[in-house]
Amino acid sequence: MAVAVRGIRGGGSGGINGGLRAFFSHRIFISATFTLLFLATLSALFSPHPHHHPSLPSSGNAYVQRTFLAIKSDPLKTRLDLIYKQANDHMTLVNAYAAYARKLKLDISRQLRMFDELDKNLTDLPLKASYKSSLFEPGSDVDEDVLRQFEKEVKEKVKVARLMIAEAKESYDNQIKIQKLKDTIFAVNELLIKAKKNGAFASLISAKSVPKSLHCLAMRLVGERIAHPEKYKEEGYKAEFEDPSLYHYAIFSDNVIAVSVVIRSVVKNAEEPWKHVFHVVTDKMNVAAMKVWFRMRPVEGGAHVEINAVEDFSFLNSSYVPVLKQLESAKMQKFYFDNQAENATKDGSNMKFRNPKYMSMLNHLRFYLPEMYPKLHKILFLDDDVVVQKDLTGLWKVDLDGKVNGAVETCFGSFHRYAQYLNFSHPLIKERFNPKACAWAFGMNIFDLDAWRREKLTEHYHYWQSLNEDRTLWKLGTLPPGLITFYSTTKSLDKSWHVLGLGYNPSISMDEISNAAVIHYNGNMKPWLDIAMNQYKNLWTKYVDNDMEFVQMCNFGL
Repeated sequence: MAVAVRGIRGGGSGGINGGLRAFFSHRIFISATFTLLFLATLSALFSPHPHHHPSLPSSGNAYVQRTFLAIKSDPLKTRLDLIYKQANDHMTLVNAYAAYARKLKLDISRQLRMFDELDKNLTDLPLKASYKSSLFEPGSDVDEDVLRQFEKEVKEKVKVARLMIAEAKESYDNQIKIQKLKDTIFAVNELLIKAKKNGAFASLISAKSVPKSLHCLAMRLVGERIAHPEKYKEEGYKAEFEDPSLYHYAIFSDNVIAVSVVIRSVVKNAEEPWKHVFHVVTDKMNVAAMKVWFRMRPVEGGAHVEINAVEDFSFLNSSYVPVLKQLESAKMQKFYFDNQAENATKDGSNMKFRNPKYMSMLNHLRFYLPEMYPKLHKILFLDDDVVVQKDLTGLWKVDLDGKVNGAVETCFGSFHRYAQYLNFSHPLIKERFNPKACAWAFGMNIFDLDAWRREKLTEHYHYWQSLNEDRTLWKLGTLPPGLITFYSTTKSLDKSWHVLGLGYNPSISMDEISNAAVIHYNGNMKPWLDIAMNQYKNLWTKYVDNDMEFVQMCNFGL
């Protein structure tokens, strides 16, 4: 029992002593820690520090440094430091806006001059003798009156700086928006140019390719000829083909249905259709189809149709015709057939002239009319994309005043003058022609063949066509050489005879169209194509012979 009691006492005494020792050890540790912190603080407060200067770093722990310094240093020095820092901060901001003004090329602007002047004032302010000696000399005490004056001047300039920056910020924001808008417009314009170029090329392919319906029609007509050769024997010569007292037309085309529309529209509006003679010339591939069509669908009213192929005119060979000679050259063939699609998209302004049709004899036959029809005195040339709406016999009665070509002029203002079609930087062109001379339209032209022969204009055409083998005088086509060949020998006709633009201009008034004797679908949107303009299409389709069985079979969709 006694042993137990001693054990308990001994255990209790040891526990109390251990607790006391732990308690006092903790107290001693806490006291030591606070003592060390106190000594460190005193050391920080009373240890020697360099005088705070405006050049003191303003980043990182600068705020802490200034706080400790402020406890020890002169309050006026601290105030000076803050004022000087405020001036420096606004000077930096002013310089930033001035630099941006220079970037925006505003070197002569009022704002830039004001920024530079304000920057100079802020820079020079501490350098004034009165301020430098009283405020910024090392070791000198700060004069409170001078400090107050310095603070006043700094605040005035800071106020001006803030006003200028507020005004400039709005201006520069607008400049940034304008520049971004310009960049966007430039980028969109680049895309637009590319899209226009691709669109023009696609439109060119659509316009110049043979539609499936036209190909179908030609094939069925040829098939008819093969199936029934006895029906389509060659007709004999007709005296009317060379009778100069009749009204003669020249139509050169490889488009059967287009030629049919031209002839039907002439005949339906003619007062005496039996006096009208049509000379149709096509290529060898389409001559059979053309003959079958007009045998199956004879022209109404007793009008006469002569159909020939280009090859039937033996004088049209490369030794006589410059165009044929040029087309045989390797250089010209490379221009047309070497990477044609790639070249066309790269050269958007000339892409339409890279079509070999511009060197086809069907286009250039118009320059050989006196030789093709030697017994005729006058002939009316019609393109295959025209529609005749009135009797045209009045054209044979127009006095051409000794001129060769009667045509409607197309110039208005500065548009469609010789300068647009010929290269007046070439000395030969510049010497011989007037750039302001008015151009005229091919597509409906009354030619005095006797005057043509007298003026020897075919030889004149040969001369200029030969000179243009390298295409330096004009772009390809027939209008530029026509303007040259018939320069000063063209008589202007009344505009109501011939209205153009139905193949590209959607804004032609219907009054102008209805008053026209001939309407012309010049342009890519031909009336037999799907891309034709709907508002004009019916003026052409009403002359299509829809009763012809092959037209129905070939799905023209008219």
